[in-house]
Amino acid sequence: MRTMLLDPGMDLTLRPMRYPGFYERYRAAIRNTWTVEEVDLASDLADLATLDEGERHLINRLVAFFATGDSIVANNLVLNLYQHVNAPEARLYLSRQLFEEAVHVQFYLTLLDTYLPDHDERVKAFAAVEHIPSIRAKAEFCFRWIDSISELNRLETREDQRAFLLNLVCFAACIEGLFFYGAFAYVYWFRSRGLLGGLATGTNWVFRDESMHMEFAFEVVDTVRREEPDLFDDDLGAQVTRMMEEAVAAELAFARDLCGDGHGVMSAGNMRRYLEYVADRRLTRLGLPARYGTDNPFPFMEFQDVQELANFFERRVSAYQVAVEGDVSFDEAF
Repeated sequence: MRTMLLDPGMDLTLRPMRYPGFYERYRAAIRNTWTVEEVDLASDLADLATLDEGERHLINRLVAFFATGDSIVANNLVLNLYQHVNAPEARLYLSRQLFEEAVHVQFYLTLLDTYLPDHDERVKAFAAVEHIPSIRAKAEFCFRWIDSISELNRLETREDQRAFLLNLVCFAACIEGLFFYGAFAYVYWFRSRGLLGGLATGTNWVFRDESMHMEFAFEVVDTVRREEPDLFDDDLGAQVTRMMEEAVAAELAFARDLCGDGHGVMSAGNMRRYLEYVADRRLTRLGLPARYGTDNPFPFMEFQDVQELANFFERRVSAYQVAVEGDVSFDEAF
């Protein structure tokens, strides 16, 4: 009997390969290796000195979220995802994803060390999940879904499999696909004004990694729906939509904290529209109806369009490879 992707157990046989698409994603990720040492954050220091009080509040809150965001994703990958995807080629990709999450954690550690030279400020940033309400609410959303399958050692029943799919979709669509994309919008707003180029460079690479993580998870969902079409039913779809609504609400509260009375185009109102726009893209990618019908309010995000980037890894990206020398620009790639 053929083993399916969410069958309990841990198949170890790579030949014959059941899911070559997952293996190709692993190979593509290897080609797209980057290191934190390639990012020049020191060049941002002069820009930071020019920010007004509201902008400094925004950037401080943003880096406080970055301080632990990828660590939470990595924890869920290790504790919940790896053991339940029953294909060795898929686990190769998840192993690579874990490495990339570690690079992101290192990047944000370096970011905080550079942007917040004061020791006490850095300590507060790393403890943001405890004392900043808008960040704590997002962390609690993540922890709730981590805990939802923390006691699930094997996917023995259909309900077990549905619980796993909800966790997978949450981390792909809501956390990597919404929380992080919202954070990237702030970075690219600064970039559109010619500010914080070092942060934007590192974010380009993180952005691409996260897009690949998200699309891998969606392909897992696609595969399960082909193998077991009754598993992702209307009830599960409704749960995903409610989950996305909760994620949008949590991220909007964060936007209100960051934006205050607004900074021109970067306002809580426009962030709401952008988050709804992104949420609809995630829902439609999962084959569900759009919830909001909102357009992208940010012209500076047009080159980062979430729908276009969904398949970027199908093209060879010459500007993002190991051992590339000389000046590297990502503007055209987006």
